Amino acid sequence: MRAASTADIEPAVALFRSLGDPARLAIARRLASGEARVAELTRDLGLAQSTVSAHVACLRDCGLVVGRMEGRRVYYSLARPELLDLLTAAETLLAATGSVVALCPTYGVDGQDSAC
Repeated sequence: MRAASTADIEPAVALFRSLGDPARLAIARRLASGEARVAELTRDLGLAQSTVSAHVACLRDCGLVVGRMEGRRVYYSLARPELLDLLTAAETLLAATGSVVALCPTYGVDGQDSAC
């Protein structure tokens, strides 16, 4: 197996960065259960409308979320079913590893690495 070059892994890094923000991950997880409008995401997640709109736009720009117009309303959903598979796999991995990831001194809940 050949070693991965930086160019080989850059798309995966971008994918995980796009999901690395708590608000964007919460939006993706919510959309995994079905489409929603920004107003519904705002209510369900307890976030400001401007925050939800900005993060939905980011996820849309990354190709992870799509919008469907119905009259003047836009309903957002996951763009690819594989994203649901990724979120499910992440939850399975987290369940298997327990609190090890959350306790990681660099990337865990209390980690100081602001670049993540």
